[in-house]
Amino acid sequence: MILMQTADGFMSGAPMSSIQKVPPYHHQILRQQPITKQHDRSVMTLKAAGSVTPSSISTALKSALHGDINFVLTTLLIVSASGIAMEQNTTFGKALSAPLVTMLISLVLANVGIIPFKSPVYAFINKYLVPLAVPLFLFDSDIRRVVKDSGSLLMCFMVGAVSTIIGTIATFSLIPLRTLGQDGWKVACALNSRHIGGAINFVAVADTLNIDGSVVSAAIAADNVVVALYFAMLFYLAKNEHATISSTSEEETLNLPSLGEDVVVANGETPNPITTSSIAYSIASASCLVTIGEMLTRAICPSLSSMVITSILTVLAATATPKWFRKLHSSGSAIGILFLQLFFAASGASGSLLLVLSRAPSLLAFSMMQIAIHFVFLLVIGRGIFRLNPNELYLASNANVGGPTTAAAMAQAKEWNHLVLPGLLVGVFGYATATALSLSLGPLLTRIAA
Repeated sequence: MILMQTADGFMSGAPMSSIQKVPPYHHQILRQQPITKQHDRSVMTLKAAGSVTPSSISTALKSALHGDINFVLTTLLIVSASGIAMEQNTTFGKALSAPLVTMLISLVLANVGIIPFKSPVYAFINKYLVPLAVPLFLFDSDIRRVVKDSGSLLMCFMVGAVSTIIGTIATFSLIPLRTLGQDGWKVACALNSRHIGGAINFVAVADTLNIDGSVVSAAIAADNVVVALYFAMLFYLAKNEHATISSTSEEETLNLPSLGEDVVVANGETPNPITTSSIAYSIASASCLVTIGEMLTRAICPSLSSMVITSILTVLAATATPKWFRKLHSSGSAIGILFLQLFFAASGASGSLLLVLSRAPSLLAFSMMQIAIHFVFLLVIGRGIFRLNPNELYLASNANVGGPTTAAAMAQAKEWNHLVLPGLLVGVFGYATATALSLSLGPLLTRIAA
């Protein structure tokens, strides 16, 4: 054994030849390494403790909720149900309508950060539920029944539809909505579809043309104000007297599900109940029509929206087998309303409150002028050329702008009992035709915008 002197002192060990020299700095590193690790852990702990603030907790919680699909879907369902409940039970909700209330609530929730501006839930609603809503609303669109039972009101409705198209083209020439960019002509098409058919057509066109959520919210908000004022004018002009109508049908009972109170036409016929089987049959039938419509669209015209083909197929099916689809009308409409409410909730959540407020004035002016021109040409063509009954023209215009529900409500309020069923039928006819008519205006409106 030998004694060796090292940088740290003396040590005994093996012969010199078998000893490896250890660099002095290596010992320092070995001694300091545990201290360094402990120091790093302390620093990390202190940094972590310093970063836990109320704002960081709020951000982490918000991120977790926004990424939770169940939370987002649950919120949209609650908002949709709240919109319907407010329309049914409050004066405020009745004045605004369930779709607008739903959009406003979801718009506020998104802008305060409770729900996200973008979510897979919104994409699912637009991709799968909206296409299903289209045939669900058209189960009662038996064209033979419309032609047979609507009488001269169908002619009035067609005059109103032509007047809406004229109003859209004329208004877009004067107010081209350039502040909306590429969405300008798209919104014009969507409003045209709403003022021929109804909310389902607006939704179908908006989804087909991929209109921005904030633009959809602003358009619905502005149009609802104008439509409410227009309905008030129609009620004032219409006289409480029996309008003549060439209808061969007897009065019928229809239980028409709406976003607000049900419209019930008294006549002795028992309305079809909403049961588990009717709900299952309705969804299955609608899904079959949507699937076939998408297949035919891909095969015939891939650039066309599948909703157009689906609408045509549903009308043909309802005309060929009216008994089957009439049994499903109540449940189909109820399910379709829920899907539409979810669309409005998703659209509201996708919109910026500041953008909605900034875009609403131009859309308000557009909608006001569009409906004004519609009314002028309704009277010029309907009264001046075809000498149609004025009350029937007002009712048909109501069906154009508001849909079958508001038309039936107006006929009931004015005690035109024999016009309630025709009002419903021409409104459904608007559902069946408005989407295709409005989308066909796209090329013309884009040329005007250019």
